[in-house]
Amino acid sequence: MILRIQDLLFAALAVIGAVAILMLMVHVVTDVVMRNVANQPVPATYEIVTNYYMVALAFIPLAWLERSGGMVNVEVLEAALTPRMIWYSDKLVALISTAIYLALAWVTFAASLKTFAAGTFVLAQTVPIPTWPAYFLPPLGFALASVTTGIRLFAPFGQETVE
Repeated sequence: MILRIQDLLFAALAVIGAVAILMLMVHVVTDVVMRNVANQPVPATYEIVTNYYMVALAFIPLAWLERSGGMVNVEVLEAALTPRMIWYSDKLVALISTAIYLALAWVTFAASLKTFAAGTFVLAQTVPIPTWPAYFLPPLGFALASVTTGIRLFAPFGQETVE
């Protein structure tokens, strides 16, 4: 049941990621066309791309990468371990990963609250572009990744949670 709910969340993340990529492409193509055809670029393209699209594309897929096994794996000693020892090793790695992701989520969430309170923005030719909303994307990505690695902790011996 938990894995089914997790898969639904990953489907939602995939849709969000696809929308972000499409918006990025449309925004940049529109900027390039307007810059070359009408000599009138789309204002704040650089600021929006770097502060919103790139942040979303970097942090939102973390949980999906954890679930699909796309993160870096170093298996130096695995050939010398029994299946049971590999299982324990995987549990230890999942525990450490969960703790690290939770710590990163906590720290980045605290930073995002500070940027929210300050109303952080960048100026794009005298137009203020609020950037504080993008600061909430890293803690979201880290929290979802910690949930994914946390679920991996409870997988029984012999059951693989990576698809």
